[in-house]
Amino acid sequence: MKQLGLKTVADEMLSEMSGITRASENTLEAYLRDIKEFVNFCSEKEINSIDRVSERTIRHFIIRLNENESTKSTISRKLSSLRRLFLFAIKNGYIEKNPIRRVSNPRIRRKIPEIINVDSYLEIFSLVDKNNVDKKIEVKEAKQIKAIFELLYGCALRVSELCSLDAGDVDFHGMSIRVLGKGSKVRVVPLGSKSAEVLKDYLGTLSAKSHSVPLFVDENGERITRHYIYRLVKSYLKDITDIKKKSPHILRHSAATHMLDNEADIMAVKEILGHENLSTTQIYTHVSVERLKKSYKKAHPKS
Repeated sequence: MKQLGLKTVADEMLSEMSGITRASENTLEAYLRDIKEFVNFCSEKEINSIDRVSERTIRHFIIRLNENESTKSTISRKLSSLRRLFLFAIKNGYIEKNPIRRVSNPRIRRKIPEIINVDSYLEIFSLVDKNNVDKKIEVKEAKQIKAIFELLYGCALRVSELCSLDAGDVDFHGMSIRVLGKGSKVRVVPLGSKSAEVLKDYLGTLSAKSHSVPLFVDENGERITRHYIYRLVKSYLKDITDIKKKSPHILRHSAATHMLDNEADIMAVKEILGHENLSTTQIYTHVSVERLKKSYKKAHPKS
């Protein structure tokens, strides 16, 4: 069997992910980071060809990650990247035995996601209006900010999905949005009447009417980035909630929880969120139950 460098095989796999399976840019970057770290670790141990990687090598790598205080979820993600690498190597005949076959992920206790309530969400719009009145932001920017929040919460979009939207992805006639989700999978998300109203108000400020133009742009006229969204959401959430993690995902978590609180069908919520597995959606049922328990303890005289 021909000896192949670990980095060479990794580059081949990433090239296939980019060209054939058409993985998203964020997915490719994550795999690149994880596998590069492992390649560098192996290089330190003078293990440069893929057929020299053993189960022991991988277990030593996990020890290094623990020493560096990596979280269990981070270790699990890195091991998933390595699993894909070694499966690729076996499929292409570069190795005969899979060294990661008997290495399991660390057990992770799934955290209940934090959320905000509907009143807090509506407060964001009041803050945007106040910033507009105080001349901190222009009318056009205020309308864009409202539209961004409305899609993050009203349509429960991921940040990457929001950033990739073009004007033509919004269908007011069908009251839906075409979304490019994880793994380059396209799904259609329902657009509520309130969300449609906010979006129409924002689209009226756009000079270019082409369907292919980015739906949201920054001050330089470039498509908005993940960093832009994270900064924007954090700047508003810090004034309306004391939850620890003030990320855009809070709005997606909140939307899913509120839908289930209002007796939405869990399979429908799964489709809206673009989840592969129902178990991922079911975490929001636990959020609803936990909120119910808190309300009970707070209000019931026998609690």
